[in-house]
Amino acid sequence: MAILVVAEHDNQQLKAATLNTVTAASLVGQDVDLLIAGAQCAEVARQAAQIRGVRKVLHCDAAHYADQTAENLAALILSVSASYSHLFAPASSFGKNVMPRVAARLDVAQVSEITAVEAPNRFVRPIYAGNALATIESDDPVKVVTVRATAFAAAEMGGSASVEPLSASPDVSKVRVVGRELTQSARPELGNAKIVVSGGRGLGNGEQYRALLEPLADRLNAALGASRAAVDAGYVPNDFQVGQTGKVVAPQLYLAVGISGAIQHLAGMKDSKIVVAINKDPDAPIFQVADYGLVADLFEAVPQLTAALAQ
Repeated sequence: MAILVVAEHDNQQLKAATLNTVTAASLVGQDVDLLIAGAQCAEVARQAAQIRGVRKVLHCDAAHYADQTAENLAALILSVSASYSHLFAPASSFGKNVMPRVAARLDVAQVSEITAVEAPNRFVRPIYAGNALATIESDDPVKVVTVRATAFAAAEMGGSASVEPLSASPDVSKVRVVGRELTQSARPELGNAKIVVSGGRGLGNGEQYRALLEPLADRLNAALGASRAAVDAGYVPNDFQVGQTGKVVAPQLYLAVGISGAIQHLAGMKDSKIVVAINKDPDAPIFQVADYGLVADLFEAVPQLTAALAQ
């Protein structure tokens, strides 16, 4: 049985979630192929060929794949789907945009955000904001699956897969990308960071968020995150949001500052290896998932912690 993994990339670099998706696909079978579709993306195909566990890389390079619109990518995936029993993609905004369209065109039910593979047709996925796990069996002839990257280890490099050219499908997209606004930061990317410092509504405003958490994040070489309440209040942009409707993270260390711990937020970070919470409310739900909790005024505790790390 052959599995196709649809790679996420920016035409220059593979996204880290692709490596986790390859690991998940390898648990289904050994014949894992990787699809690279983009414009002037030969370097991405070269990187993909070095992933261990990948049999071959299908490389499709055409101008209308530059923005990787869902219509065009779905048409390309469908053109090769007959050769595969499983179609995998990361459960990122990329995968959530493309794969439901593929599943609908194939008239199959998508299996979303899996966290474990029990058999080629049986998967585990979280439900009810991660408070329960459902085991899903699919009898569809083609399984369309998205993968929660934080649940699987990244595939190692050092492979030597072949790279095969793939003919482009016609340009069928009725939309076009008119612009992108990308947040540039010297800090690690939130979804892949080993340490995350997150702030909540308890910080009061955006100025205090930056004044307290940025020095701490700099000391720890950490990414910055936030609860939905902090994002909705305008403290930080929405790409900082961690939670059910934001990014799902699983760093080595997650430091929650002034975050009460609503169920939607916990769904996005409770798989972190170590959770440290600072909150003045001893009954805050965040303490139920925290490995270490400090009941204190964050406006006193955070500067003290930052100063201690500077020594």
